[in-house]
Amino acid sequence: MSIRKVYYHLPGLFEFYDFYEKFLPLYRNQRHYFYDWCEIGSIYGSPADCIWSGGRISYVNNDPDKVFSLVKKYNISARLTFSNSMICQEHLSDLRCNELCRLLSEANGNGVIVHSDVLLEYLKEKYPNLYFVSSTTKVLVDFNELIDEVNRDDFAYVVIDFRLNKAFAQLETLNQTQKDKVEFLCNECCWIGCKDRKKCYETVSRQNLGIDCVDHVCKAPHSNDGYRFSKAMENPSFISKDDILQTYVPMGFSNFKIEGRDLGNALLLEFILYYMVKPEYQIHVREEMYLDTMLDLF
Repeated sequence: MSIRKVYYHLPGLFEFYDFYEKFLPLYRNQRHYFYDWCEIGSIYGSPADCIWSGGRISYVNNDPDKVFSLVKKYNISARLTFSNSMICQEHLSDLRCNELCRLLSEANGNGVIVHSDVLLEYLKEKYPNLYFVSSTTKVLVDFNELIDEVNRDDFAYVVIDFRLNKAFAQLETLNQTQKDKVEFLCNECCWIGCKDRKKCYETVSRQNLGIDCVDHVCKAPHSNDGYRFSKAMENPSFISKDDILQTYVPMGFSNFKIEGRDLGNALLLEFILYYMVKPEYQIHVREEMYLDTMLDLF
């Protein structure tokens, strides 16, 4: 019996361009290294100095033509993370963000992750060739609000708040059309009891707009430790590879987002190895990506 296909949405479209320039040929040419039940559904991100950006602040610039050409070559969907929650009408004329959307819309199958309905309505009219993803930055922790969001025709996908990842009794009530739109955030490290997540995102949105404001200070336990994959694995909301195969796929879900565009590409590789690469070939992928006989760690 064939397994329902799983689609991973990977971070760092602009941030990790050099990584993907090396990785994507490996993914195509050595496909047997990877589980045949999974595919790359999209790669998401945004370059520096985009006022529509949200979620994270990017400090990396890569040529958009080069970035979009790379993913187009491998027939992978590109997504811009324009999830700023503070956008007003006055921001819609921004030349840089509009040019990125224009370039993105030149090819079929690309999308934009959005929070603001003001931006959404503008993009729908201006760039009808794009699809739209409802951002997890909305922090919809009420399941009824999530259902309302999933039912909106505006969105091809809805990235749900990680605290609903294990709400199985409620998730099971969704019909298949709704399940096909749900995208789970697998490897979130944020404290599951956090009350300030929305405020954190709002601070990033203001900063991307150039508004002078105080940085959000995370007060979660052990927040000073930074991101660790081992720590994320201990999060009650963590979705493991086995969880995907044994629970989510049988329930009818297919889309899983990997966070990490503000991390290093070494950690991105560990995410890919864990979720996508067969154990017996993980050393092969490491060797292709960075290992050689002269490498010293210290």
